[in-house]
Amino acid sequence: MEHLIPVINKLQDVFQTVGREAIQLPQIVVIGAQSSGKSSVLEGLVGRDFLPRGTGIVTRCPLVLQLVNNQSDGSTGEESEEWAQFLHDPDTKYTDFGKVEEEIQARTKVVVGDNKGISHQPINLKVFSPHVLNLTLVDTPGITKVPVGDQPEDIEGLIYELILTYISNPNAIILAVSPANMDIATSEALKIAKTVDPEGNRTLAVITKLDLMDAGTDALDVLTGRVIPNKLGIIGVVNRSQLDIKNRKGIKEATQAEALFFQRRYPGLAARNGVGYLAQSLNKLLMHHIRQCLPELRTRINIMVSQYQQLLNTLGQAIDDKSQVVLQIITKFASTYCSVIQGTSHDIETAELCGGARICYIFHETYGKTLDAVSALDGLSTADILHAIRNATGPRYSLFIPEIAFELLVKRQIRRLEDPSLRCVELVYEELQRIIQYCSTQMPELRRFTHFHDKLVDVVTQLLRRCLSPTNTMVENLVAIELAYINTNHPDFAGGAAVLSDLVRKEDRDSIPPASSGAASYQVPTTAVTDHTDSSSPTTSSTNHTDGGAAAGGGIFGSLFGKRSAEPTSGAASSGEGRHSNHSPVHPGLDSRSMSTNVDRAMHSDVQCVQRQAAKAALKPRQRMECELIENLITSYFSIVRKTILDCVPKTIMNFLVNHVQDNLQSELVSKLYKAEEFDELLSESEELAQQRREAAEMLEALRRAALVVSEIRDAQLW
Repeated sequence: MEHLIPVINKLQDVFQTVGREAIQLPQIVVIGAQSSGKSSVLEGLVGRDFLPRGTGIVTRCPLVLQLVNNQSDGSTGEESEEWAQFLHDPDTKYTDFGKVEEEIQARTKVVVGDNKGISHQPINLKVFSPHVLNLTLVDTPGITKVPVGDQPEDIEGLIYELILTYISNPNAIILAVSPANMDIATSEALKIAKTVDPEGNRTLAVITKLDLMDAGTDALDVLTGRVIPNKLGIIGVVNRSQLDIKNRKGIKEATQAEALFFQRRYPGLAARNGVGYLAQSLNKLLMHHIRQCLPELRTRINIMVSQYQQLLNTLGQAIDDKSQVVLQIITKFASTYCSVIQGTSHDIETAELCGGARICYIFHETYGKTLDAVSALDGLSTADILHAIRNATGPRYSLFIPEIAFELLVKRQIRRLEDPSLRCVELVYEELQRIIQYCSTQMPELRRFTHFHDKLVDVVTQLLRRCLSPTNTMVENLVAIELAYINTNHPDFAGGAAVLSDLVRKEDRDSIPPASSGAASYQVPTTAVTDHTDSSSPTTSSTNHTDGGAAAGGGIFGSLFGKRSAEPTSGAASSGEGRHSNHSPVHPGLDSRSMSTNVDRAMHSDVQCVQRQAAKAALKPRQRMECELIENLITSYFSIVRKTILDCVPKTIMNFLVNHVQDNLQSELVSKLYKAEEFDELLSESEELAQQRREAAEMLEALRRAALVVSEIRDAQLW
């Protein structure tokens, strides 16, 4: 069992070299109020005077004290030497313990400074002696309430926080020191210990200054646990007084005087009190505690070795061939970037859409729904239509609706498709930019080489910007192409005859009696179209419609009364079948019902639609017929253009932007970044990352040494 404590001492030495407590090691933490006798207890355990003394806070940083029994086996007949060694100065062996006190004071000034503040950085002292038991103790600053001199105003809170840092360790044994000449119920040490160990499973109470109690009083009830019970017990000690220290009374003499004191005052408790019994109790407690903690400690060390090895792999090793590393990073980034777009990435995002999936969503959800929401008649009032018709006729009244009015108005509506299309390009461009950052997070190499990351982002961003301009230009050209030529002969376009026929049926249902013959069915719109001012205006026969229509107008409006209605079909020149022959402008897949559905979908019941219908109600029959005819034609042609734009814009973006970036990304990165004169700059690391790697390497080395130390103990030796 005795070999367990040296193992813990070795582990403490290992982990103190890296400057932090990575593993919660078993140790004894000494806490107590200022001037409660903590230093005297520690000196009694060591058997030497080596701790600084004085008024105020003398211990201003933790002192990790490792006691190592170096008693020889007796074969040489020589007594083992007593000496001390500091971890910060391992090459110096101190045999004069007065020098040890001076070194503690000097090191305290280095760690804390000349003021009366405190520090969490410990001083590690190892004492080798044949007169000590193997122990590991931590002496903490004494608890104080009121700042004195140049002490910080929050000195109490700072000391409290430092003490909690050590006693919160579940593997620590708390040695709570309280003076006997004060009521133990007011003990600050026991109060703090109870905050982290409420059950008292790892708190051992020590009562000092028993010889300074008032005459007629004793500590029998306190030592037997009747006042405050304690699971690990309460041990009383008698320290040297300040007069004894001035008179250079030795610790051996003080120990003998302590034994006589207990035999005289507490004969029934003499065997279970005193510094000697305290050392033995602490040694047994610590060994028992280590025996319980060691299996968990071994497992914890192995886990941390794996964690720090993984961290070091992430941070990267030293670079031998810089050109190879640069090329590998470029290739990996280009591959990762393209795989995110294509959906073949190994680390597929599950929290949100990204890459190619988001681009698809932009095309078919965001952009598609935006274009579907664009109504063919938004922003187009009845007055706009009438003004366009009248302005297109000049100083004369026309017999037919001028086709130029339709083209003017439909172009105005088609232009409204350009802004959403350009916005679609912008959204895809932003997503391609976002993929850059996503790929950067997936590559630890870029987190390591921050300058390389910045350069790479700059090159890819420049490539995207160069692709953005031609993409926008092509999208603008798509709209310009539609504006350049209004194809009224498009197979899906509902021509004037079909629209007029639909309007006539609607008018017949609403107010006009049905005609008696198929040939007379054109007389109603003729009257309506030619009725400019009054009912005395001349009407035109169906024969005149044919001649006048062919002469006076062409295109979609001339065909209403022109040659298309007069062209004979086989065996049905004058019948109703002739008007629905293969020469009809109505697409075979569209009938009057589908056209009405399209019109109804476009003329949804919104505010503009209501206002438009109200405006039509005040118009003359001819004007109302003209407006409805133009609106239906615009709606029909606008839906064709919208469908074309909706299909072509995503293809344009994929060709000019997305695919172009994928095809040229790696070659662009190689041409801009793979330059020997820039390798050093690209692979330069931030100081923070370099420091993190050094710390990880030091901690990994410490953990491996700790694993070797723990592995020296066989499982059979634990019992």
